Amino acid sequence: MTFKTGLHVFIGALCALLFSACGTFNKTAKSRQQEQPQIAKKIPIHHVSSTTKNNDPDINSSIKSIPAGVSDIEEAKSWQFKYAQLLDLPVEEVVNEKLFGFIDDWYGTPYRFGGNSKQGIDCSNFVNTMMASVFNLSLIGNSVQLYAKSARVQKKNLKPGDLVFFKIHHRRISHVGVYLRNDRFVHASSSSGVMISDLNETYWKRYYAGAGRIKKS
Repeated sequence: MTFKTGLHVFIGALCALLFSACGTFNKTAKSRQQEQPQIAKKIPIHHVSSTTKNNDPDINSSIKSIPAGVSDIEEAKSWQFKYAQLLDLPVEEVVNEKLFGFIDDWYGTPYRFGGNSKQGIDCSNFVNTMMASVFNLSLIGNSVQLYAKSARVQKKNLKPGDLVFFKIHHRRISHVGVYLRNDRFVHASSSSGVMISDLNETYWKRYYAGAGRIKKS
């Protein structure tokens, strides 16, 4: 191997290590856009504000019964119908306005590697922002680091707020999302931006690498 050839090999290996969080090279991201399922598009409804009177950050608050006094399904709000449809749940079980208000604020935000704003965000920055805003958990790191920080959870034991990880075209973790309910998770997809997907879809089943739970310190 000549010096010039060896230098090229070294540079190539170095670049591969630098791009390991939520997506890698643009070519890989483009291939994902063609592969990833294009479902759960944004359903237009009246906007839900993430700043609500419900400041309860409890991860499991999304599975409480509908508040007392709301006995008629006609009294449910439009955002409850929207996310009941996306999660395939009864409307009366979708009650965490803080959680779904946050998701609604970000839903459809385009994916951008390294991004951390409404103009574009990647998967790990979306997860870090969501965990801080909804669950009062301060997280920093890419998908590989978040995997290392979380305690392993079996798929059958997943709870709202757990993290789900994927190895997409890589031997190491390359994508992360936040579990909701009924095998649905929210994430910043390289194909469609912030969206809700189903763990049972062929694409996500193929690349699923495990789940983790972040405990409050």
